[in-house]
Amino acid sequence: MRRIIAITYVSLDGVMQAPGGPEEDPSGGFVHGGWAMPRWDEMMNGLLAELLDRPFALLLGRKTYEIFAGYWPHHTDNPVGRKFDAAVKYVMTRRLDRLDWAGSERVDAAGVARLKSGDGPQIHVWGSGNALRALTAAGLVDEYRLWIFPLILGGGKRLFEPGLPATALTLADTKVSTTGVVINTYRPAGPVALPAEGLGKAE
Repeated sequence: MRRIIAITYVSLDGVMQAPGGPEEDPSGGFVHGGWAMPRWDEMMNGLLAELLDRPFALLLGRKTYEIFAGYWPHHTDNPVGRKFDAAVKYVMTRRLDRLDWAGSERVDAAGVARLKSGDGPQIHVWGSGNALRALTAAGLVDEYRLWIFPLILGGGKRLFEPGLPATALTLADTKVSTTGVVINTYRPAGPVALPAEGLGKAE
């Protein structure tokens, strides 16, 4: 059984749009592109290197795939680029006719379930909000690694939108960078627990 791990940079108000740069995703009039970079530190570099040290495959939505495919194959001198370029890339898309990045193949939600039940390395989901919400709704994500930045962006694409199934999470690990970024690892823990009838009510 392969594990699906979602790795997401997110603001305190839940925005995940365009953390890496101004041109990454300005859709919807988003003007805060690159918000994650000023908060980056060496501790986060170390965590990223540790994360990429084990074998992994990538699972990406269309938009994130296009961003990555336009950048990382041209930056294999960077350790992240080298790892991403070498990894198998599974792409959840109906719109792209061609997948030009070497090692890329198309997959749908049913295909992801088959991948998960087979043998192979961990599957990392970076960004890919729409694909990630579909995976969450299908109960396919084993772990959420949320890099929570101390910022309120006030608008933009959010990680968890209304309509997803209610799910409890267990906090498996937490770390804090020198710049106040909290890196939390959560694992699904079944349905949301509700209080027993009458608990908390006035006599």
